Amino acid sequence: MSALGTPEPAPTEPAPAGGVATAGAPRARRKLPKPVLRFTRSVNAMVGLALTLLLTLVALFAPLLMREDPYQVDFGKLSQRLEPPGESSWLGRDNFGRDIYSRIIAGTRVSLLVAFGAVALSMLVGSLLGLVAGYFGGWLDEVIMRVTDILYAFPSILLALALVAALGPSLANLVFAISFVSVPGFARVMRSSVIQIRGKEMLESARSLGAGDLRMIFRHVLPNSLAPTVVLASMSMATALLTEAGLSFLGLGVQPPTPSWGGILADGREYLRTAPFMTNFAGLAILLAVMAFNLLGDGIRDAFDPRSKL
Repeated sequence: MSALGTPEPAPTEPAPAGGVATAGAPRARRKLPKPVLRFTRSVNAMVGLALTLLLTLVALFAPLLMREDPYQVDFGKLSQRLEPPGESSWLGRDNFGRDIYSRIIAGTRVSLLVAFGAVALSMLVGSLLGLVAGYFGGWLDEVIMRVTDILYAFPSILLALALVAALGPSLANLVFAISFVSVPGFARVMRSSVIQIRGKEMLESARSLGAGDLRMIFRHVLPNSLAPTVVLASMSMATALLTEAGLSFLGLGVQPPTPSWGGILADGREYLRTAPFMTNFAGLAILLAVMAFNLLGDGIRDAFDPRSKL
């Protein structure tokens, strides 16, 4: 209070630079990382993400979505074989009277399981091989890369077909064959990423502080080399789905009565003229799945690309 008895004005806080302070002004929001912002701004990436999430939910909740048993043949419904889509069967019935809608839903779980298992296994093995080859170099790099070059000399679908034919058709052999032909791609991508960061200052600083090879690899090299591998993994899902569908169509993949999209196509190939719906909806499911993972992979690639204009 002043000498005259009038209250002194309360001290005011200094205004922030570049603006006037206002009472109760909200704090500045933390910005999202640039890769996340670029991903969310891409229409194709968001469409691919939405379709991928939809397929994943269908696979997870397949038993709740199916209307009938997709495995067993109901002899009481043999009279309804090749029935076109209608109220009793939304997508029609196959040559054994089974509900095509339920078989496609069940096939979504099987096809995605095979593709995810194959990509996860090939990503693990290929990334480890590429990590070792790129980090240590020398004769180890030469051996690993020459083996991958030999595998690259064979078309992947033919090599997978030969492996399944030699090992026998089964779900486990199918996953192994698809993952085996995908390993060279992951190894080469990981090796290239490791070579790019191998001579950076942060690695030299960590080495001068006494960090061993294992700590260098898993603490510094691997986290900074994963982005291209993640992009390749998302795109490899589409390739794995197509390979699984092709092998199942030829009778070397998922075996009856277990439904898969390729197996459903094989069941309907003899009825293309009389009952085209047997193959149309399974083909549409393959198309949507491949498009979803390709769009998702393109979005992830653009998100990690600093030259992207998104």
